[in-house]
Amino acid sequence: MPHRLPPNPHVEGEQVRRRIAIEAARLIVEEGMHDHHDAKRKAVRRLGLPDTTTLPRNTEIDEALREHQRLFRSDSQPARVTLLREAALEAMQFLERFQPRLVGAALDGTADEHSAVCLHLFCDNPDDVLMFLGEHAIPFAQKSRRMRTDKAHESHFPAFTFVADDVAIDLTVFSLDGLRQPPLDRVSGKPMRRATMAGVQELIAATRAAQR
Repeated sequence: MPHRLPPNPHVEGEQVRRRIAIEAARLIVEEGMHDHHDAKRKAVRRLGLPDTTTLPRNTEIDEALREHQRLFRSDSQPARVTLLREAALEAMQFLERFQPRLVGAALDGTADEHSAVCLHLFCDNPDDVLMFLGEHAIPFAQKSRRMRTDKAHESHFPAFTFVADDVAIDLTVFSLDGLRQPPLDRVSGKPMRRATMAGVQELIAATRAAQR
């Protein structure tokens, strides 16, 4: 009778984290969940695992998300990303006075039908943005957004949301100094990647060239 090797806790732990990451990615895509931690916790419950189960890192969720989109949304997801980038460019041109930068899923290519166009704006008086939207008769919602400015500190920033041509536009307003110091990405913990209008134009042009 062949001798069986004892179970390897490290390998088993990786397999469990992988299962959680795959389920969390599915929840993000199919149910529109945006918070990685909430998606992981719901995935644990869906899989019938103990609450004490070690959770995958956010970067593992993003890897599983990209894989899910390649496998199950390859016919529609790239077109959605392009549509959001084009909408982002229009919004950035409209908001040019606030030096807009594109961030988030539309920039990194993981956007889907639940994603908004997320822009960072810069001015020392957030009321300028409020007045600008009001002057152009744009209905909007206002809220406060908490973001991590470094590993030890969080700050609240004014945010505005509105809809243009059925695309959700999400604005976060920073002071002019915020141009030099992006907040930390909630997934990677690193400074958020931002793209200028020129950068977004290059992404759109590259996509169009690839489709020819």
